[in-house]
Amino acid sequence: MKVLVVDDEKNIRESVERYLRLEGLETAGAENGLSAQRLLSEQAFAAAIVDLRMPGLDGLGLLAWLKEQGLRVPVIMISAYGEIRDAVEAMKLGARDYVVKPFDPEELVVRLKRVLESRRLEAEVELAAAPEGLEVLGDSPAMREIRAMVEKVAGTPSTVLITGESGTGKEVIARLLHSLSGRADGPFVPVNVGGIPETLLESELFGYEKGAFTGADRRKPGMFELASTGTLFLDEIGDMPLPLQVKLLRVLADRRVQRLGGTLSIPVDARVISATNRDLDALVAAGRFREDLFYRLNVIRLSVPPLRERPGDLAPLVGRLIRRLNARLGKSVRGVDAQALEALRGYAFPGNVRELENLLERAMIFAESDTLGPSDLTLPAGAVRAATAARSLDSLEREAIVNALRRWEGSRTRTAAELGISRRTLLNKIKEYGITA
Repeated sequence: MKVLVVDDEKNIRESVERYLRLEGLETAGAENGLSAQRLLSEQAFAAAIVDLRMPGLDGLGLLAWLKEQGLRVPVIMISAYGEIRDAVEAMKLGARDYVVKPFDPEELVVRLKRVLESRRLEAEVELAAAPEGLEVLGDSPAMREIRAMVEKVAGTPSTVLITGESGTGKEVIARLLHSLSGRADGPFVPVNVGGIPETLLESELFGYEKGAFTGADRRKPGMFELASTGTLFLDEIGDMPLPLQVKLLRVLADRRVQRLGGTLSIPVDARVISATNRDLDALVAAGRFREDLFYRLNVIRLSVPPLRERPGDLAPLVGRLIRRLNARLGKSVRGVDAQALEALRGYAFPGNVRELENLLERAMIFAESDTLGPSDLTLPAGAVRAATAARSLDSLEREAIVNALRRWEGSRTRTAAELGISRRTLLNKIKEYGITA
């Protein structure tokens, strides 16, 4: 996060900057309001600490300019003891707080952190409430490899492209990248490109000024501005219209946006992560997606395999989803039985993990037992492999126990919990089926 310090007294300005840098914050200094205007027009700042009295453009004038330009930079005002009335006036004009000279640097940092946190929460409130994301991915080798890649690239500023079918957990990965990055304290702003009409997409991404079009009765910042100091997640990027692809490319190159109906070029500081369930390489070849934009987005690519290609993830995913759904629904379902698990394994899950979660939620709502059976699952007719019906219950049960024991490295307690049976019942079954694992 970068903080602008504006004060005409060099010793105060530089001492504040030094103290903030000791707190791990990046800083820039300006000796007056005019210099501050230039810096604010060129760079993105998380906050500004501004002296009230300065020659030329003073703190109140800078506040008025910020408000006029629609720049959403929270300001802490510095005032002398006799200027408290003016400092209160500054608060009315939009300053978030003020400190009185001489001030304790530690108190200034506390107030600054409070202002930054307040701004972060405001940005989240201003975003449309996003649907609850999936919290689980899986433990297969493929997903462990993706986690390892996420840990390597999370701390870099590079753009990331996440590919995979719908419901595989692409937004989960994007949120993980954000939470492990140096931007974790900033907002995570998800935008479903395919879910916004083309006529509204530009104004949603880049914002608009009052009067820019019919119905624009107020100024509105775009998603790039709201994501400043954080992460902008562009889901379904393959659905972006070609004209907007040109504008997105320019923003990625210049790190600046211009609102619809506006003239000011606004600096933005948001890391961009994009995702798609479409074949972008094919879209580029067909001329439906710009090659230069593709290369901008595709610096790091994470490809998420569909659930049907990682059957080993199914049982642990079922267990985790049931635990999460129990908390949400107020239920106490223990798990699925061996037949139900085999039925799930026989289904291709075109909707992937999202479909699995929806299916389990429906089953848990209507189930009359604390263990889900095949009759509780609403799988499409004919979806289960024909071989499943022909296999005996004993063979299905034995296989389920063997696989669960392998996943839990022989732990009887964890295996029993996954299968939804007691530890004593599991021990009896192990003896009955002659399982030596």
